[in-house]
Amino acid sequence: MVYFGDRIDMSIGRLCLAAATLVREANLPGVIDVVPSFIALAVHYQPTGAHRPRFNELAARIDAILQQGLDPESQETDTQAGREVEIPVCYGGEYGPDLEDVARHAGLTTDEVVDLHTQPGALVFMLGFAPGAPYIGVHDERLNIPRRASPRTAVPAGSVAVANRQSVLYPSRSPGGWNIIGATPLSLFDPHGKPATLLQPGDRVRFVPIEEAEYRRLLEARR
Repeated sequence: MVYFGDRIDMSIGRLCLAAATLVREANLPGVIDVVPSFIALAVHYQPTGAHRPRFNELAARIDAILQQGLDPESQETDTQAGREVEIPVCYGGEYGPDLEDVARHAGLTTDEVVDLHTQPGALVFMLGFAPGAPYIGVHDERLNIPRRASPRTAVPAGSVAVANRQSVLYPSRSPGGWNIIGATPLSLFDPHGKPATLLQPGDRVRFVPIEEAEYRRLLEARR
């Protein structure tokens, strides 16, 4: 594990993503996966076998790569390779049962919550908790909403939920404690796809409001 900070912050997230790119491009022997998160980079490696480094050797090589390739003060340690991705969302009603609660908590109207949520510049920091589930942020301070006091035992696939200035998208039906404000008709995870996930760490997301009829049309087109 390589740590870059102790809080959820756009600049720290960008450092984690840039570090992941550097380590992947180094093609270090024994490394089998490189996983960025909000504040750290996890490097998974197999320490046994011919020409595979021990922990101290690998750690020293990674440290040298990052010391040479990263500039923590630069605003350019961004995810230039990341894509711009639009995510259509049907907000409120049966698709976003917590939208009104979020608006009350924030002291906003539901339209104002949607306006804040659809602002450009949101970053996919990481995938976590379920295959293809992205953690996206950092949203406006007014969306610094706590998670629900009582998590749901089953959240529908495609649900778009917020908490702590972040969004998470549920790729499949699962338990969850975030505030559901809408749903997307897009498929977030396909184990047979290449890649298997719709979003990747480093992608920049723009949520786009759609009406229920368009949501149903797009959902039907997937089948």
